[in-house]
Amino acid sequence: MGLLEGKHVLLGITGSIAAYKSAFIVRDLIKEGADVQVILTPSASDFVTPLTLGTLSKRPVLTQLVKDSELGVWNNHVDLGLWADVFLIAPASANTLAKMAGGEADNLLLTSYLSAKCPVFFAPAMDLDMHAHGANQANIERLVNRGNIHIPSESGELASGLFGAGRMAEPLHIIEFLEAYFTERAPLKNKKVLITAGPTQEPIDPVRYIGNRSTGKMGYEIARAAAALGADVTLISGPVALEPPKNVKTVLVNTAAEMYKETLSRFDKMDIGILSAAVSDYRPVKVADEKIKKSSDNLNIELEKTDDILKSLGAKKKKDQILIGFALETENALENAKKKREEKNCDMIVLNSLRDKGAGFGHDTNKVILILRNKNINLELKPKSEVAKDIFDCIIQEFL
Repeated sequence: MGLLEGKHVLLGITGSIAAYKSAFIVRDLIKEGADVQVILTPSASDFVTPLTLGTLSKRPVLTQLVKDSELGVWNNHVDLGLWADVFLIAPASANTLAKMAGGEADNLLLTSYLSAKCPVFFAPAMDLDMHAHGANQANIERLVNRGNIHIPSESGELASGLFGAGRMAEPLHIIEFLEAYFTERAPLKNKKVLITAGPTQEPIDPVRYIGNRSTGKMGYEIARAAAALGADVTLISGPVALEPPKNVKTVLVNTAAEMYKETLSRFDKMDIGILSAAVSDYRPVKVADEKIKKSSDNLNIELEKTDDILKSLGAKKKKDQILIGFALETENALENAKKKREEKNCDMIVLNSLRDKGAGFGHDTNKVILILRNKNINLELKPKSEVAKDIFDCIIQEFL
């Protein structure tokens, strides 16, 4: 997960020849995992079509304050301002910059700008003399002084044939600018996070194994969330049918012994450890070299305990390290989770229950309780991506 993944990006496009580049901005934002809503000013539609942008963004493009005057349906600029994590205006024409600086609100883009609660970025695009004009420069200065973030124009050949400053920054440079901004302010910047995810498989013979129903979805969402917060993330993953998260170092293992080795060898250098994997508690004492034939009515397999990864990390945890464990319970859930947190020296236990509909293995949703030393935090049923964010909100608030 990159720093833009999962972010709600409101992209405002104004009447400029550079509007054709906005299609590439949408494409690149979508590639980074952002959720993009495009707003066009009335004149922007002369340069780029809503159909193109709607197809790329996978959302209907908004152009007017009023959707349907007869039915009284309108596009709520207040909701748009609250929805957005980022408001990017690119290209920003001289006309729109002047209106923004003057507080005008005569179209949907401008009313959304005045309602925005998020960082606002603007990338000017205009001809050389317009860009250099004192009035335009004063408008840019006023916007910056109010906390808006200026993505400077670049020099090059302009639509008029002139050469110089005024052309909108290239789409790739705009994406890099956004990423640099959020990297610098990322709450987990310079933090190293170790995450385990998925099941383990303990072989019985070359064909069969002892395993569990874990899909790894929760752990992978935790890894994505950590990367989005700027962390240096290492994910130790059992066998799952999931794509490795972007910007995450993923180490693939199969058995509990392999996960134990990979996790223990890395933990000393980590700031945070989150063990969400469903590790097998037992493994066969002996693994058959050949497939076991069905030769009798009964088959007895002697099992032995696997190494307890969470307990081992808790025993070696330093004061400045944070250790989070997971617990999946079917009875006496709270009591068992609290006992686990104390016995294994965890800072927090994330408690799942198979009793809750839509929670646990295989679902895209989860319902958990965060067990801390002095309180419990109940989270409602929600997508696992949101649960992952809530877990880090708690870590940041309670421990960092």
